[in-house]
Amino acid sequence: MKTIKLLLLALLLPIHLLIAQEAVTLEQCQTWARENHPVLKQSGIYQQILGLKNENNSTSFLPQVTLNGQATYQSDVTKIGISIPNMNIPTADKDQYKIYLDLKQTIWDGGLSKAKELINETENAGNQSQIEVELYQVKEKVNQFYFTSFLIQENLKIIEKKTETLTERQKIVESAVKNGMVLASELDQLLAEQIKTDQLVLELKSNRETVLSALAILTGKGSNQMQNLALTAEPILLNKPLMRPELDLFAKQNDLLNANSEILKRMRHPKLFGFGQAGYWKPGLNMLNNEFDTYYLVGLGFNWNVLDWKNTSRQQKVLKLQQEIVQTKQENFVRNIDLATDQQNKQISQLSELLKTDQELILVRERITKTSASKLENGAITTADYIQDLNAETTAKLMLETHKIQLKEARIKLGNIRGNQ
Repeated sequence: MKTIKLLLLALLLPIHLLIAQEAVTLEQCQTWARENHPVLKQSGIYQQILGLKNENNSTSFLPQVTLNGQATYQSDVTKIGISIPNMNIPTADKDQYKIYLDLKQTIWDGGLSKAKELINETENAGNQSQIEVELYQVKEKVNQFYFTSFLIQENLKIIEKKTETLTERQKIVESAVKNGMVLASELDQLLAEQIKTDQLVLELKSNRETVLSALAILTGKGSNQMQNLALTAEPILLNKPLMRPELDLFAKQNDLLNANSEILKRMRHPKLFGFGQAGYWKPGLNMLNNEFDTYYLVGLGFNWNVLDWKNTSRQQKVLKLQQEIVQTKQENFVRNIDLATDQQNKQISQLSELLKTDQELILVRERITKTSASKLENGAITTADYIQDLNAETTAKLMLETHKIQLKEARIKLGNIRGNQ
């Protein structure tokens, strides 16, 4: 019966309370923020644009049919300037009319359509890389809010421990006041410190809710789902190569310039095509027949821009110079990453050294506070002295926890800088 009651109670619990108990990792927040970012929608849009461009490009080898019409009046027409006995040589009218279909079929375009397809694919790849660069920058914002909230969360635990200590100490001092061993003012100092500590807890909780709200907006989740943050192991970086999405973007920009260079070459290639024309006009192909008549003609043709006065050569040089600009941007980016990496490694070393002494300091402060508590009970020191020692112990514990979290954050930030996280 008791088991059934417990099951019913669990079923009646609000869903959001159950969710709030689940631990949320940094990796989950990063994934949610990526999926929730509006720029991610552009990926599908760029794919649709690519499909439409390729469909248009695929029509280049389909027959091109054009319907034309024309009516003209000319000042003179061709005449035969001799007379032949018993023969009437007709003369064409000065007004002429025609309606006809032109058909052109590309047989070989010099590889131009393939080059255009390559440009379409390369442009799309560059756009997708740009999206990845923007999404990668979201990680830094998520990391900032996550670690700020996590630090407040862990500090709250320490402050709440201090509150418990003050509560226990109040009970002892209250008893001492009743027995006339200490003055009531000593108890008031403890109460004042308790109030200050409670105010600090309220302030920290308010700050944490503010940060969690920002994190919830980034991830698209409710703030209630962010109440229990948990850090996983930091990434281990052993001389891993730089893997930032910006490097891929630089490569795609170079690929696009190469594709443009290729299309310039293909534009100089000769093109072969078939053509035909069929229509109804006056006069027809027989200029001596001054009546409306049908006609058709078919043939093969080619065109080749033999001389472009070095226009293509100059455009190729422009593309080479643009590639040099991309290269300098990449070199500057890598230089800045190396600088940030060096600074981050130094910060990690500094925090690691601080952690070695933090624990020692806490042990000393705990012994001092324990001694002060004993002296306070015996009336050897004032409550203010005890509170000072207790605050020093609390500060030492806060610094230890802060340095631990800062070290985790620094290592994850290093992975983010290098593109390995």
